Amino acid sequence: MRLIHSLKITGVALTVALAGCITSATAQQPAAEAAPADDGYPLVSGDFWEVTGVDIKPGGGLYYANHLADRWRASQEFAKSKGWIKDYMVFGNYYNRPGEPDLYLVTVMEKIPTGAESEAQYQEFRVWADATTEQLASENADRAEFREITGTTLLQEMKFRD
Repeated sequence: MRLIHSLKITGVALTVALAGCITSATAQQPAAEAAPADDGYPLVSGDFWEVTGVDIKPGGGLYYANHLADRWRASQEFAKSKGWIKDYMVFGNYYNRPGEPDLYLVTVMEKIPTGAESEAQYQEFRVWADATTEQLASENADRAEFREITGTTLLQEMKFRD
């Protein structure tokens, strides 16, 4: 779970960097100038989707599926109950090519937590999990025997303006 915490922190930094790019690309005006409610741009920002690619090692499919259905799902349900995330899902890469992940783990969030929010969430999660950071890190390392994280991407849904 420490990996998830680390990914959240990485996601925050990435989001800050991307926000500048998205803002300059879509707003096309100085930040000090107030944007009208509808400036004619046809898309509006939506939820954030954190997508993690997972490569399953030979013989690890059932073990990892059981982990996802048990521990991962419970932790996602906890995060959802706290309002930290809106939804989560698992996608199988049906026609994966060499080098592509077997699975994609998706977490949907309305917003990216600040550093302080992320730290508070992690502390609350540790209490819920009844585990120390060292125990959570060890559990994460144990899963390396049957899966490899190939990368994480943070996407923001772009909705059509009504």
